[in-house]
Amino acid sequence: MTTAPRTTREIVDAFFARFGAGDLPGLLDLFADRVDFSVPGAPNVPWTGTRSTRNEISEFFTVLGKELTPAEEFTVDATVVEGEHAVVTGRSRFGVVSTGKAFVNEFALHFTVADARITGYRMHEDSHAISVAFTR
Repeated sequence: MTTAPRTTREIVDAFFARFGAGDLPGLLDLFADRVDFSVPGAPNVPWTGTRSTRNEISEFFTVLGKELTPAEEFTVDATVVEGEHAVVTGRSRFGVVSTGKAFVNEFALHFTVADARITGYRMHEDSHAISVAFTR
């Protein structure tokens, strides 16, 4: 039996492990009932916007899976944890299913964790590169 992640670092590590494995139910279990969830970006990118419930967050990850090809590259460069906050920097490369175009995305993801659940999720990504990849 595995112990459930409790610390901010354990929660963040579990997030990336479950995301990489395509484990949506396990991923959603890491989120609180209400989350300050924001992914700013261009309106032609279908996953941008704010969300707050697990259903909305589930839709976000479902859209990613439908709109993007499997990751051609996904690396985490650094994870910095201070108390309830964690910032993860990395790089990814995906293709857009509808256009056949690929994009490279240098990202920073800010997590806030309270009571062993993700309560804040702020994605900072290369919205220009992603928007161009969605343009026909």
